Amino acid sequence: MSRLFLMLALSILGTTIGCSGGTPTEPPALLQTLPRPLTAAERQTIAASNGFAFALLREIDRTQPDANLFVSPLSVSLSLGMAMNGARGSTLDSMRTTLGVGGLSLSDINTSYRDLIQLLQGLDSRIEFAIANSMWSRQDFPIEAAFTEAGRSYFDAEVRSLDFSSPTAVKTINDWIAGKTRNRITNMLSAIGDAEILFLINAIYFKGAWRDRFNSAETQQAPFAGVGAEPGTAWLMHQLLEHPYYGGADFEAVDLLYGNGAYSMTVLLPRNGKTVNDVVRGLDASGWATLTRELQKTKVDLRLPRFRLEYFRGLKPDLVGLGMGIAFSDQADFSGISRAAPLTLTRVDHKTFVEVNEEGTEAAAVTITGVGVTSLPQIVPFRVDRPFIFAIRERLSGAILFLGKMTHLP
Repeated sequence: MSRLFLMLALSILGTTIGCSGGTPTEPPALLQTLPRPLTAAERQTIAASNGFAFALLREIDRTQPDANLFVSPLSVSLSLGMAMNGARGSTLDSMRTTLGVGGLSLSDINTSYRDLIQLLQGLDSRIEFAIANSMWSRQDFPIEAAFTEAGRSYFDAEVRSLDFSSPTAVKTINDWIAGKTRNRITNMLSAIGDAEILFLINAIYFKGAWRDRFNSAETQQAPFAGVGAEPGTAWLMHQLLEHPYYGGADFEAVDLLYGNGAYSMTVLLPRNGKTVNDVVRGLDASGWATLTRELQKTKVDLRLPRFRLEYFRGLKPDLVGLGMGIAFSDQADFSGISRAAPLTLTRVDHKTFVEVNEEGTEAAAVTITGVGVTSLPQIVPFRVDRPFIFAIRERLSGAILFLGKMTHLP
């Protein structure tokens, strides 16, 4: 039996994040509609986000088939979304294609990100859900005003200048990250590279109680058959309740609601004879849309593991594999960020945390997109403090007009 694959998904975006707030005695009224209709651009951005989510999942799973993994495609998308405002030409095209928004103008993409950030954070007052963005530039390195203004206007990003050579620079950035994730993600940044001049950071935090909480008295230790390991045990929580349920050929799924139902966790369990990697390879945005559309209220005898996971991955190889290689190369064009030097992406680091228990779920994610000069300007010492030769020449023809040697200064 393959290991159980748990994918936490926002029912709106299909992205992985997680949960919980107060302890009401009665569940709140079930949210039936969004506060406002989504625009056509927002619907396209959401569809693109879902497509990117499963593409990223498959790409990571290809190199880590037997490992636990937990990512927030929304966090990655927002961090790279800020970087897109500085990309030009084929670099911008590759980023839009990888993120699945190639059919939208940069203006539409920015507007959709801005409106979705505002919408997602106000759907359930009982759920603690926060999105924070920031831009950290190296002190005295010129950044285009239009780039930072796009970060402020569309991503509500904090824009800061910092002395990257200071011993406290790494701590300053890490403290910001820890504060935005309620200390669930700490020490994200270990060092700042000599070539790095900018960090674009997204942080997401979500904490919410189950709409139908598990009774801890029913939690029992039971066997759990992991991938490539001896059979182990897990603490399985238990419910016998009606939940939205989907029964497919390769897997079955149950949808567990938080709070007023704006957010949910969707758990996919492979059918007997199928592995979790079979399910991952077959997942895409279209299949996800079918799954969520066909969920039906069904009485489910649910046993779900209680677990806690921390995950880190440098996403550069995955994004290169998805077609964004030019953004990490010497051919990258990020002249919209700065014209002081040719720039490239140096890293897209991603770190997450999730804890699932009887009360609910708590999760956090951080993505750091690093930007640096393609090659550091070389400074060659040239101190003329001894005898030297010099020439005066016509540069284009190469003709030497004067030639001299100085052995001492008169």
